[in-house]
Amino acid sequence: MKKQKKILIYGYGNPGRQDDGLGIVFSEAIEKWASENKFDHISCDSNYQLNIEDAEIISNYDLVLFADASQEDIEDYSITSVECSSSRIEFSMHAVSPAFVLDLCNKIYNKSPETYLLHLKGYEWDFKEGLSPEAQNNFNKAFLKITNAVKQQSDFKAIVNPKLENREFKLVNK
Repeated sequence: MKKQKKILIYGYGNPGRQDDGLGIVFSEAIEKWASENKFDHISCDSNYQLNIEDAEIISNYDLVLFADASQEDIEDYSITSVECSSSRIEFSMHAVSPAFVLDLCNKIYNKSPETYLLHLKGYEWDFKEGLSPEAQNNFNKAFLKITNAVKQQSDFKAIVNPKLENREFKLVNK
């Protein structure tokens, strides 16, 4: 049996803005699922937005999957790989992007975990808790895809959406 990678699922967004909470809801659901299935190599974290301190957190993992809501023209969800970038803001309304956190991790801790971003399509952004039915459906599809990949110890590169790899995404965090 191959050694299991130490995985971090990091969801971010604002659960008080309906679908903007998709990343946090995703992280919480994975945490519950991992605990119930005794996947001790999986940790979960969440916040309203990424911070520079997250570079230290991700330095302790082999694989990181950031999860956030997206307003882009995607069908339901997309998974893209994240490469280091010294730009603080990249196609995002967040103050700090996943690529910037990864870049800091590399520069400060000399570590570059395999890193991906799960873009979860959202529809409703009002000041209200709870996901829209359409966003819940997208969440369900992504949850199934990620949990199957973890159960099968799949290479996450195999589930990246190659057609979307070089597109610019507008993520949400209002």
